[in-house]
Amino acid sequence: MGWTLRTVAAALVVSGSAFAATTASAQEPVKVGFIGSLASDTGRSTLRGAQIAIDELNEKGGVLGGRQIVLVEADTGGDVTEGIKAYEYLAETENVDFIVSGSIDDVSLGWLPRMVEYKIPTLDTWTSNIGIIDKLVEDYETYKMYFMNIASDEALATLYVDFGKDVLKDKMGWEKVVILQEDTAFGNAINGLVTQLLAPEAGIEVVDTIVYDTATVDFSPIFSKAVDSGADFIYLISSVNGQVVSSQYVKFQVPLAMTGVAVATLGHEYWEDTGGAGGGISSLSPIPSVGFQLDDKDQAFADKYVARYGDDRPKFPHFNGFNAYWGVLQAFDAAEKAGGFQPLDNWVDAMLNEDWVFEKDGELWMRYAFWKPGEVEPRTGRTYPHNLKFDITPPYDDGAPSMVVIQWYEDGTPHVVYPPKYANGDFKLPSWIKQ
Repeated sequence: MGWTLRTVAAALVVSGSAFAATTASAQEPVKVGFIGSLASDTGRSTLRGAQIAIDELNEKGGVLGGRQIVLVEADTGGDVTEGIKAYEYLAETENVDFIVSGSIDDVSLGWLPRMVEYKIPTLDTWTSNIGIIDKLVEDYETYKMYFMNIASDEALATLYVDFGKDVLKDKMGWEKVVILQEDTAFGNAINGLVTQLLAPEAGIEVVDTIVYDTATVDFSPIFSKAVDSGADFIYLISSVNGQVVSSQYVKFQVPLAMTGVAVATLGHEYWEDTGGAGGGISSLSPIPSVGFQLDDKDQAFADKYVARYGDDRPKFPHFNGFNAYWGVLQAFDAAEKAGGFQPLDNWVDAMLNEDWVFEKDGELWMRYAFWKPGEVEPRTGRTYPHNLKFDITPPYDDGAPSMVVIQWYEDGTPHVVYPPKYANGDFKLPSWIKQ
């Protein structure tokens, strides 16, 4: 089978008299299911963030009247078919009360019909697919058990348009881009949004799009085609195999700057994975990102993570590790207020009112809240029910930005280079490119 299982729970030790006084309800554990790829850094990051949150809740005496929480894993292997089987396993065999997902877009889209069938409250911490949020817009009652605590693709693309206008166009003077896109659902979604927005809003023309297979190992002809396109820079969209394209970009010293959405750059292992050949590449990243300055609460979680997992990759949590940690804590806080995860409507209403704000140096720095049905985001003029409540308009005083732009310098250090409120470095050209 493509999925593996492991049940993790705190040991319960009770005396005979305590056992007699304990209700049957309190003895039964609450089951949380994890669904994602256990072979990936992103999957393990979600799993570990959820585990730390669960351990904290168990150590405080449990939830819902003293019940302990059990975490059950179902491995998708990053495959859509296995992801569907994994969700079915969590629902039918383990009878979980709540599911936390570290799935990639294609896999989440695969198991989504099963979620609707089983009506299990589910939190996605990695996928940003706007198509899922659109399903809640179009048919709220059917999909209302779903929450996404990462900003969706449209918010991501909006920030990139701002970066494109403020930095790439106004500062660097670039007007033409060629898109290099992995052939995935994630790639198609981001490409569509960037293509529709860059030209009219940032004044940058998309001169060509090069779609390549995720198994590609030789990028020399692709880079040659990109250079010949006449573009001023490359926009890379990669969620599966970004280390190869990144290292070959540096090896070949491609004479165009490369930015975009490259998931491989979002982990602290990126530099090692590319053999130190990752300098100069920039990428959009959900927050908290590599190179991101942490508020005190996120730093406390990161310290716990490193103390526990620092010898095994990912040695530092990806953004979705933070999302899983805070998301699980919020889900159980909502469950306490609602009296459990069922009835579903009670839990959904409570989850929609979870709103946690973290400050740094007296400023709003991070926010974990959700858009409510019918609530309109003013810049885009549309609704994002059950999506993370992002802020895409400076000065970001109503919430954290949807994303930041990070850049790996040639000395192997990552920095946030946009937006200015969160920046701790400047956008730089690789040393082999002369402006």
